[in-house]
Amino acid sequence: MTSHGPDYDPDKESTKSPSSPREQLPTSAFAHHDPEKALSSPRADITVLTWDSPTDPENPYNWSNTRKWVVTAAALTGTLLGPLNGTSIAIAAQALTNEFSISDTATFSNSYWPIASWSVGGSLFIIVFLPLMEDIGVRAGYLIFYALFILMIIPQALAPNFAALVITRFISGGCVALLANTIASVIPDVWATDEARSVPVGLYIMLYLVGSTLGPPMFAGVMQHIGNWRWIFYIQLIIYGCFFPFFWFLLRETRGDVILRRRAQKLRKQTGKPVYTKAELDSPPLVPRLLRSMSRPAYLLFTEPVLFASTCWSAFSFGTVFLFTQSIEAVFSGLYGWEEYSVGYVQGAVVIGELIGWLITLYSSHLYLKSASRNTEMPGKPIPEARLYVSTAASFIGIVGGMFVYAWTSYPYFPWIAPAIGLAMVGCGIQVVVSAVADYITDAYAASDYAGSAIGAVAAGENTVAGLLPLAAASMYTNLGKYSHHLSSSDWLLTIIPGFQWASTLLAFIALVLSFAPVLFIFKGRTFRERSPFMLSGGQITRGQKAAQEAQTER
Repeated sequence: MTSHGPDYDPDKESTKSPSSPREQLPTSAFAHHDPEKALSSPRADITVLTWDSPTDPENPYNWSNTRKWVVTAAALTGTLLGPLNGTSIAIAAQALTNEFSISDTATFSNSYWPIASWSVGGSLFIIVFLPLMEDIGVRAGYLIFYALFILMIIPQALAPNFAALVITRFISGGCVALLANTIASVIPDVWATDEARSVPVGLYIMLYLVGSTLGPPMFAGVMQHIGNWRWIFYIQLIIYGCFFPFFWFLLRETRGDVILRRRAQKLRKQTGKPVYTKAELDSPPLVPRLLRSMSRPAYLLFTEPVLFASTCWSAFSFGTVFLFTQSIEAVFSGLYGWEEYSVGYVQGAVVIGELIGWLITLYSSHLYLKSASRNTEMPGKPIPEARLYVSTAASFIGIVGGMFVYAWTSYPYFPWIAPAIGLAMVGCGIQVVVSAVADYITDAYAASDYAGSAIGAVAAGENTVAGLLPLAAASMYTNLGKYSHHLSSSDWLLTIIPGFQWASTLLAFIALVLSFAPVLFIFKGRTFRERSPFMLSGGQITRGQKAAQEAQTER
């Protein structure tokens, strides 16, 4: 998912501008359109352009609430639509195997490659292309990659062979990941405080997860009534095409750096004077930015224990959404003899759980804001680990408990609603966990310039696991069953220990182990942050930490 910290804009990393209330200069320091009144930089021949005043109407933070919500609603609509393309093809697995003569063996599901390539494309595109969005801007960047995404739907619908389908899915998955990250930056661009952002951020993560889950139930009717998998993409082409004018008219530029840069460019053209923004002067060239974008997240991931554990926790949770596209079919077709399209509707149980989980995240945000009153580390500021209180319970009860329910109600003598309830519990837990990790990592790294790289590592991990974890589903749900059948010749024991149960139980135990990570962070989080050269410590980065950052970055 790119499931992807909307509280922080990774494109602004190390190029912060005074567009944030936390970074606004005193009123006397604000430069006006008249370059003679602009801030003088250390170089006498250059003037630095900032906002006209603290109430500059073009500053997105100063927009009316109505305008903010219109832009936010447009962005959130895109958040829901894009991921539908990711999992919708799962309901056509049998049709793909028949048409392209591919085979799903007992140990490997080759028909899953179109979904796996979609997720892996998302991981790579975020790392390689996200720095480009800093120069393009939110609106232009979104419209460009949205148009490319629509174009990639056409070869998916017309794919002459399986390889063409997999390759075009790789590109479309990359586009959706970039679109999601672009949308994520809209929220902190227009909403200034944690309290104001809490609802939009929760909606963003919920809609991305729902979009990733909703594909099979939404398009199951295509296979049921039309029977041609290509119509899944024809219908998507119509939907996405119809929404292009919607985004064109409603999505505005929200990035303060870009708005100021355009002002500066206009002034340079009109006056011929060297008027620049702080971001223009501070931003390194594109190639170093690309190298940093590719290397820094990986470095942080494997040197920061909190980031590594949080990424594993969130990535496994997010990957479970994609795993269900394989396991639900195996369980419900095997137990109840349901058709492939009917199994697609079962994913709706996960969607219901995710919607319930969003309501729980609102309470989690309340606890987070309330924690400011007892923060001895930074009085008046919320405690980062307060983000994990509710998510820890949601992980143990929702994901672990739900997976056990899903596992041990997978018998033909239980009604189908029983394992579906387990799926809803897991969906609820996933929503709370993924949201909490994005918020916690953003808060923990907020005092440094590394929050964007940390969130990038989480997003890359989520997309990678989402692409690769389901590839093991066929082996798990088949081989564990074969192993069970050798345990005893007793019919009674064979009834108690079939493969479906142990495959899902294995997933539950993995989730159980990962669920202890936030428990450790809640009790020892401050210690971890104080020892890390990249994380928040006492409200600011010390000189020693800053030196350590620079030394380790240069390695």
